[in-house]
Amino acid sequence: MIDLGISKLALIGAVALIVIGPEKLPRVARTVGALLGKAQRYVADVKSEVSRSMELEELKKMKDSVTSAARDVEQSVQSGATDFEKSWSEATAGLDGSSSSSYSSNDTLGSLEPPVYKHPKKNWRLKQKAMPQWYKARTGVRTRTQSGAARVARFRPRSSSAPR
Repeated sequence: MIDLGISKLALIGAVALIVIGPEKLPRVARTVGALLGKAQRYVADVKSEVSRSMELEELKKMKDSVTSAARDVEQSVQSGATDFEKSWSEATAGLDGSSSSSYSSNDTLGSLEPPVYKHPKKNWRLKQKAMPQWYKARTGVRTRTQSGAARVARFRPRSSSAPR
């Protein structure tokens, strides 16, 4: 910013002391410091905004290059697909369908319909009921409804002061 040496700062301080007076000098110094801080923050904000705008421009350029590359790839894939379709149609033009008759004799390869969904006819509740009581007790499957407070009371640890 401004190149001030120690001698120049001492001279400015002496002139300020004479002009302003010793009683108002600390308040003026605080005000000048606050203004300098605001100026530095403003400069930092401007720098960050400029760098952000430059990054945004770079990102836009990169996006344009990526989209143009994607268009080029898409066009090359489409041209390759049309070339393949042309060569495929030329290669299969000599076939009159005699090879497809061997496939039509088999039902699974000839039919293009998806299989029909059949419900498995399982009942989860019946399966739970069929489980033996001793197994439910051993694995901890809940058989009765219990409130939260009752569950807390059931699993509450025993107090250490009680005799064993």
